[in-house]
Amino acid sequence: MLTILPIILPVFGLVGLGFLARYFNFVTERVGEGLSEFVYAMAIPCLILATLGKATIPATQPWGYWAAYFGGAAIVWIVAALIVRHIYKLNAREEAVAGFCAAQSNLALIGIPIISETYGDDGLVPLFLLLAIHLPIMLSVATVLVEGRDTSIPLLIKRLLASPIVIALFIGALIQFLPKDIGAMQVAWRIVDPISATATPCALLAMGMSLHRYGRSIRLGIPLILATLKLLVHPFLVFVLATKVFTMPPAWAGVAVLFAATPTGINAYLFAERYRSGVAIASGAISLSTVLALFTTVLWLFVLGVG
Repeated sequence: MLTILPIILPVFGLVGLGFLARYFNFVTERVGEGLSEFVYAMAIPCLILATLGKATIPATQPWGYWAAYFGGAAIVWIVAALIVRHIYKLNAREEAVAGFCAAQSNLALIGIPIISETYGDDGLVPLFLLLAIHLPIMLSVATVLVEGRDTSIPLLIKRLLASPIVIALFIGALIQFLPKDIGAMQVAWRIVDPISATATPCALLAMGMSLHRYGRSIRLGIPLILATLKLLVHPFLVFVLATKVFTMPPAWAGVAVLFAATPTGINAYLFAERYRSGVAIASGAISLSTVLALFTTVLWLFVLGVG
């Protein structure tokens, strides 16, 4: 437990600091929104760009690694949709939001700090290899489920390509084909690196400030079910698949499990707001899963042998 605390406390301590700053009105809601926008549009993309641009990417694609994560995500998505359909009698759009909440992880604000604190540089390559396809797949599936046959494939692609994170992933992949020691790249890293260094603290503070906002509408019931699926069932399924079904390095399996064990991401709320459906479900799932993650993360770090 003593070795786990140095990992957990800095992460959730910054989340708590952001929450308290907003709770006592030291900062306005606009500050939290602006900080979140900075993290999403600049800090996280710079971190992704620096990591992928400097990393050594495996020659073979880690299909088993991807299958372990998305296999678990698919199961909890389906289970969440079936529960809200048959027990709570929600409509198709709300089913899609519920599934999105159960399967979509808060990588930018919680996952990256937790995984980097736990595995250091060894965990960054598998983290960003998963991040590279996480948002496109999740957003594509959710959009198709909500819009059905009326979905425009070009419009869907346009939305994905407009994401700063997707753009950073694309540029980072292109940099892999360039010489590492050219002078222009060294100058570029001197610009990118200071911004990327702000990603973790700013993301956690922004998460705390947004938690104050979303926490106002928290309700038990569906959010508790979704939080359970997200924090316990999803990582359990990934753990089984990553350690018993597929073969991969222990650090890669650990990254996949911690990736799955992160709380519901803010994109679920933004997605619900966009379609004006399931907003209370999404905000409740975000708030509750973020609070409970303080305890469930300790559990999964124990399972993975950290401490």
